[in-house]
Amino acid sequence: MIFWLIAIAVTAVACAALFYAAAGREVNAASPDSGDTNNHFKLLLAGIDADVASGKLGPDQALAARAELAREVLRSKGDVRTDAKSLGQGTILIGLGAIAALSLGLYAAMGHPEMSAQPLAGRAEVAAQNLDLDAAITQIEARLAADPDDVRGWTVIAPAYVELGRFDDAAEAYRRVIALSEPTAELQTDLAEALMLAAGDAGSEEALQLLQDAVESDPAHVRSRLYLAAELMRLQRYDEAAGLWSAAIDLSTGDEGWLPAARQGLAVAQNGGVETTADDQQQMISGMVAGLAERLAVDGGTIEEWTQLVRAYIVLNDLDKAQDAYDDAVAAYPAAFDRGDLDTLALGAGLVLNGGGQ
Repeated sequence: MIFWLIAIAVTAVACAALFYAAAGREVNAASPDSGDTNNHFKLLLAGIDADVASGKLGPDQALAARAELAREVLRSKGDVRTDAKSLGQGTILIGLGAIAALSLGLYAAMGHPEMSAQPLAGRAEVAAQNLDLDAAITQIEARLAADPDDVRGWTVIAPAYVELGRFDDAAEAYRRVIALSEPTAELQTDLAEALMLAAGDAGSEEALQLLQDAVESDPAHVRSRLYLAAELMRLQRYDEAAGLWSAAIDLSTGDEGWLPAARQGLAVAQNGGVETTADDQQQMISGMVAGLAERLAVDGGTIEEWTQLVRAYIVLNDLDKAQDAYDDAVAAYPAAFDRGDLDTLALGAGLVLNGGGQ
């Protein structure tokens, strides 16, 4: 009840303000002593006529003087304006009353004044709860039943099936996407993921083959290599897994979330499936870095490999060796435009060009 009293009061104040704004008012009305002013200007006009008669003013000068006097008359009297009122006050009152009644009526029908206040996070949760994923999937399934060649529909529904734990349906949806488009490494990995989730610990030969196909078709596809490496670890094929872990790490930029797990997987694979301690992992990484440094020193390598070596030394916190490797890389690639990423990495780590020699 208190809410409605406040709402009615606020509405009344708003209507009163609108009515006041719409009411007509006179502005700049003529002053009571306007008669004296008229007499003054009549005398001035008579003076102009006298000057013309005596020859003091020529015709043009007299015309200009009369025009200026006329403008002065207008300025002194002012404009008498009244705000236009296209609607009568009664009409305005009726309109404001109708607006107020309509507003309160609509809120009474659609609003919820008794609802308690909620924090923003709570409102987001309520909105999320109103989203019915099952209903959305049912609608997409109906459209796909009518048009089974709708590749966009299968593309949308496949990850939704995964979200709901319907892995078999997800796998079938990904198969349809691949059949209607092309078997890219990403789609093959998506299908393999759905198959592995459906199979659980039992594994899936089809998923294994799909991942191998994805790895072979796209040399830069990281996710297929990570999944295949993990699957080979499950099958205790550690040498093959080690190569895939290493390939995925080489494709990284250094800040991916999966990188620590990949390094751990590589260490375990290289140790024959046996978990290693932190010291063992550090020694193993150091050995790998030393091997890369030796190969680059003897055979040379690409600018990407030199960048990888410098980054590895920085990660190991061995800035002296990082500086040496950077100097060797600059000697191998003297043109600055070839070393964009490497120079950025070195600058961020506090390294200097040619040990400060340039």
